[in-house]
Amino acid sequence: MRIITGSAKGVSLYTLEGEATRPTSQRVKEAIFSMLQFDIEDRAVLDLFAGCGQLSLEALSRGAQRSVMVDASREACGVIRRNVEKTKMTDRTTVISCDYREYLLRNCDRFDLIFIDPPYASELCADVLRRLLQSKALKPTTLIVCESGSENVFASDKQLKEKFDVIKSARYSISYVTILKPKEELI
Repeated sequence: MRIITGSAKGVSLYTLEGEATRPTSQRVKEAIFSMLQFDIEDRAVLDLFAGCGQLSLEALSRGAQRSVMVDASREACGVIRRNVEKTKMTDRTTVISCDYREYLLRNCDRFDLIFIDPPYASELCADVLRRLLQSKALKPTTLIVCESGSENVFASDKQLKEKFDVIKSARYSISYVTILKPKEELI
């Protein structure tokens, strides 16, 4: 797994051993950043379920201003920190080891771009979206990238669909990528 382009182009990243995390495939990552290509420069990024940090690091490599990477696993946060150092982006990153619910409860920062990539079997996208609406993290222009194992990120909460605009969605083998924006009147 490598950074595709930008200031850290070609840097290979560390990943966690075993099945505890599922890194985003190179094909899906390329597709995500192709969809976001004009929405990265100088943006503040939040990466929930950060894993090894590759989505945030790719965004930073492409010109994002700063990133907050959150993961509940201390081991994952250790790998993220190693990758941050390897890509020389320590001055633009914050790594936080805690559950996404806890982070969203206490967060006071607003973000331009949010990555949500929980374990597919957990079907947590709807819960995260609901909690984002209750948090201070969203701006009317925030783009939210959900990577999931289901075509419908709103499956467990049908009312959520009325609170977000779907900007783009695509399927890549077993992965579904959905880019959302909150309805402006809700923020």
